Amino acid sequence: MKIVSNASVLIGLSSIGKLFLVRERFPQGILIPEAVRREVIDEGEGRPGAREISESKWIKVRKVADKRIVGLLLTELDKGEAEAIALAREVGAGVILLDERDARRAAKRMNLKVLGTVGVLIWAKKVGKVGSLKEELNALRDHGKFRFGQLIYENALREVGEL
Repeated sequence: MKIVSNASVLIGLSSIGKLFLVRERFPQGILIPEAVRREVIDEGEGRPGAREISESKWIKVRKVADKRIVGLLLTELDKGEAEAIALAREVGAGVILLDERDARRAAKRMNLKVLGTVGVLIWAKKVGKVGSLKEELNALRDHGKFRFGQLIYENALREVGEL
């Protein structure tokens, strides 16, 4: 199964030292479009995830062929999100890793299965890769400066029996 990621999941998990969870969840590796590489590695130099992603052998950069779809998506999304969704469509991705609400909606309109940072952490808790989802979500919010609503927080904790 092919997996495509936007920057937010990679940056968010890197900010709390949990990028390895993506590799463990998707051992076949993931694809990122060029705009995501630029955002995380070039523009994000010195920030969480930049070094890990640039040195990673399990994350491959792929050029998006269908610039028309990217152009249409750019009317409502940023370049990384637009390229990630376009790439996911092109390669027939089984999952796209996205967090932002508008990007998730656009991906779902295109019948793509979406998983976000919180979803990766829920999976990790369920399979015993992390001890406390609450601690990870708090770290993500407090140290990673990751924004998510109280409802998402509570629903995630409820899903793993921590609320």
